[in-house]
Amino acid sequence: MTEPQDSSLSSLRSRSRLAIHTITTKPWSLEQACENYAAQGIPGISIWIEAMEGRRAVDVKKLVDDHGLRVPALVRGGFFCDPSGTQRAARIDANRKLIEQAAALGAEMLVLVVGAVPGCSLQDQRTWVRDAVEQLVPMAESYRVKLAVEPLHPMYSGDRSCINTLAQARKLCTAVDHAWLGVAVDVYHVWWDEHLESEILQLGNLGKLFAFHLCDWRVPTRDLLNDRALMGDGCIDLRTIRRWVHEAGFNGWEEVEIFSTDHWAENQAKFLSQIISRYEAL
Repeated sequence: MTEPQDSSLSSLRSRSRLAIHTITTKPWSLEQACENYAAQGIPGISIWIEAMEGRRAVDVKKLVDDHGLRVPALVRGGFFCDPSGTQRAARIDANRKLIEQAAALGAEMLVLVVGAVPGCSLQDQRTWVRDAVEQLVPMAESYRVKLAVEPLHPMYSGDRSCINTLAQARKLCTAVDHAWLGVAVDVYHVWWDEHLESEILQLGNLGKLFAFHLCDWRVPTRDLLNDRALMGDGCIDLRTIRRWVHEAGFNGWEEVEIFSTDHWAENQAKFLSQIISRYEAL
């Protein structure tokens, strides 16, 4: 493992629960991401399935271990919704393989973006999601991989996710009622919710607060997918939300997840240094 460039103990302690999603530094290969995260004293790397393409999980696990990193999450499974029962069954099977892959990586959880399809009622789709999750949780428990449902902003309800609020995600978890099912709170998707504080507290009280993702909401947003902002460059009250999460009992990883065409075009080493600086400023 490469020695951290910043030897300050206080700085390293402030990064002790920091993880970066590989999509955040998308131009880097997985090898480059591991090397650079470790060199900066970042202990966690959440791995996107795209970064795994053409690789065996056992080889990726060795790469991560050789750099002294841990894997909070494999990102992302889900996409359960389809009007065809045959297709829904195939997607559940695909998620079973992802649970196996997450376990092989030593990932703590598999993040689920549940999916949506135009032209089908949201209620029907939420029923499909519940059915899928109910089928997957016994395997998740067996493999000791948590399933973290990530509600997406309502702008994605037509074609990406029929779970759009923390309340909907909480109700799903309550209905399925399994210890290995919980929620990923991504500030980009939930910051606008007037019930955010109380929902975070309820999730904490239920033991369902599995993950916390950081970025910011650029104003104006020029692209709804690939224009997320670096923390502090947008309008989200990150310090307040982070405080609510901690007050709810969360002591897990704080994962930086930024999709940004602009930032992907930058020098990634400089971008990573900015991420660390903004994170420590929180």
